[in-house]
Amino acid sequence: MARKTQIITIGGAALPQDSDNLLLIDYFLKQTGRRKPKVCFIGTAHGDAEAGRLRFYAGMSRFSCTPTHLPLFARTPRDLESFVLEQDAIFVGGGNTRSMLAVWRDWGLDLHLRSAWQCGIVLGGWSAGSICWFEQGITDSVAGPLTVLDCLGFLPGSNCPHYDSEPQRRPTYRRLVAQGRIGGGYAADDGVALHFIDGRLARAVSGRRQARGWRLLQSGRRAGERALPTRYLGGR
Repeated sequence: MARKTQIITIGGAALPQDSDNLLLIDYFLKQTGRRKPKVCFIGTAHGDAEAGRLRFYAGMSRFSCTPTHLPLFARTPRDLESFVLEQDAIFVGGGNTRSMLAVWRDWGLDLHLRSAWQCGIVLGGWSAGSICWFEQGITDSVAGPLTVLDCLGFLPGSNCPHYDSEPQRRPTYRRLVAQGRIGGGYAADDGVALHFIDGRLARAVSGRRQARGWRLLQSGRRAGERALPTRYLGGR
């Protein structure tokens, strides 16, 4: 029996610097169904910067899991496919999505990640690690106005992170959807995760009160936007 495929996309703030709110990380790890899951961090989008890697390990140290990371700029594993497929979950950090995808494709990592997804390994991440899984995304990879980027296409439609924290994200996404320059899709405020199971949105959850996920579709010459039911993970 085939395992379900899962991707959990996060608008931003998945690993706060003070690590005082790890509700989304807790949710992410639980979706593996493992008592002590093996979880790998991929920080390609910020050039494998040490700061991002250390935040990942600091956050994961709060949970029963086995963390590791995949470097693509120094001492990359020789058997990349085996390394990826032995994980229970893969978590992708933020940064320059365009450069990240170019590096992944050069290494063939995009193909290994697709295999991992099809095998039931939980994929996810924030910002660049959110939009990369969709057909298209709103990116700041190039200096200047936000642009449309073609991505991996594991999930249908488009994605926009940082919907409530970066002033140009919401108006730009709405305008591009209205103009038909990007397909309809999903946006997420910082602290919100969109959980896709077998290619369909199953639920939206949040580590911040009042934060929401959003659905955008072209409607005539406008973008129809509606808030998604979003469950706060911190209880009442």
